[in-house]
Amino acid sequence: MAGPHSIEPTPIDIGVVAEAAFAVSPEPRTMFSTRAARFRALSAGHPLQDYLTFLGDLTEAQHAIQDDLEQPIPPPVEALERAYEFGMPPIDRGRYDVDRGAVEALDRLLDRAATIAMPEPAAAARARLAAAAPEARVRLLTDALESAASVDTLADHVFAGAALQVHFARLAAAEVDAARLKSVGVGACPCCGGPPVASLVVGWASAHGVRYVVCALCGTLWNHVRVKCVACDSTTGIAYRSLSDDGESVEAEPAPKPRDERTPVKAETCDTCRCYVKILHQHLDPGIDPVADDVATLGLDLKVREAGWARAAFNPYLLGY
Repeated sequence: MAGPHSIEPTPIDIGVVAEAAFAVSPEPRTMFSTRAARFRALSAGHPLQDYLTFLGDLTEAQHAIQDDLEQPIPPPVEALERAYEFGMPPIDRGRYDVDRGAVEALDRLLDRAATIAMPEPAAAARARLAAAAPEARVRLLTDALESAASVDTLADHVFAGAALQVHFARLAAAEVDAARLKSVGVGACPCCGGPPVASLVVGWASAHGVRYVVCALCGTLWNHVRVKCVACDSTTGIAYRSLSDDGESVEAEPAPKPRDERTPVKAETCDTCRCYVKILHQHLDPGIDPVADDVATLGLDLKVREAGWARAAFNPYLLGY
């Protein structure tokens, strides 16, 4: 995910400590193409190579379908103003009625995906959804917003989640003033109320080393203090776990020291709530993407879960794990 600021400081930045913005809007015109490239870069020689390649192609389709896609219908002005004033998510996923823009995004994605090589369950889901009645696709999108996936519909939700990412990212970018967003609760996106996919320590010139949490739905980023649980806000019992060199276990370390964060993807675990969310050091590897790198580090999830922590993040491409 590319940041909104240059990684390299300009002369005017030298000696100036900028205050990091609380929230940063997504950039849907570049976000998905950049993510697609990251999926493909990660796929080479990876145990999940076929799946990562499929997700790279699907993410490229997310980028492509935006051309001439109808602009999402914005919330009423009075509703937006009320949300800003009282610290509520302006495009609250919990109150969102699926509109024609979201359905069109799904329809276009299904059409575009017809030529993509994909696992058999995904191919069957794509064909089934493409032939389904419009009201069935509306129900699917509604279920996806409510995180109501079942084992029988996991593949369907991959397409629904991808379409909703496009729709909500465009809605957030065009209709929401990030400068007016406020915290709406622990672990909730201030723009749509959705859950996080991961957190990023960014390398932007105006916020170098600052940690942002990334929304799994609309892609909005919001600032969250480091060494503080994303799921419960606790500052005690925080540890950082990474895979051992043989990939068979997780190794814990205390809160990170400056310049001593050699592993770019770790699980931030919390002994208070027994949950974890990954922390991705984008300042060490500018190519890191929260969605793509989350999928590619599934092995870390499996080992952290075995060690007794529950995942507090959401990724539509990791449903069932």
